[in-house]
Amino acid sequence: MANRLPDDLVLHPIGADSRPVGELLTTFHLAPVVLDPYTNESSWILKTAVRVLDALRGADARVSFVVTSDADDARRFLGPIADDFLVFADPDRVVPKALGATTLPAFAFVRVDGSVEALTEGWDPAGWRSVARAIAAATSWNPPTIPGPNDPAPFAGSPVTG
Repeated sequence: MANRLPDDLVLHPIGADSRPVGELLTTFHLAPVVLDPYTNESSWILKTAVRVLDALRGADARVSFVVTSDADDARRFLGPIADDFLVFADPDRVVPKALGATTLPAFAFVRVDGSVEALTEGWDPAGWRSVARAIAAATSWNPPTIPGPNDPAPFAGSPVTG
C-alpha cells in the first residue's frame, strides 16, 4: 500500500481531547477497525473485531475502533466495549477516506511513519488475517486465529459514504 495518512488528520478520542494523528504515532503503530454504527454489517462483525483487537492488545500497536458517528452514537453502538478500547468518533468519515477505504467495516495497520501498511474492507477473513499478520510481523507478536469458530460468514460491507 502506498497510502499515507495526512499530517493534518485530527483524531477525536471519545472522552479525551482531539489530537493530530502524528501525536498518536510517535511510539506505537495504529491498528484501527473502522465501523459504521448505522449499518447491519458493522454490527455483524463487532464481536469478531473485539476478539481480534483483544488478541493484538499487547503488540506495539494502538488497537482501536474508529466509529463513523459522533461520540454519543459511538458509545451507544459499542456499549461497554467503548470503555475497554481506544475509540475515535469520526462523524465526517475522514479516517476511512484517509486510509483509502471505500467499504466498511475496515481493518487497517498504520505504521509510526503514517503509512498504511495493510488494509482490508468488509469481512473477508483472509484479508483480516493478512492485516493481523502484518501487525504481528512488525511488532514481533502472535497473530490471532482468523476466522474464529463463531465468526460470521464473509460479507462485502457497506459504502463509506453512508
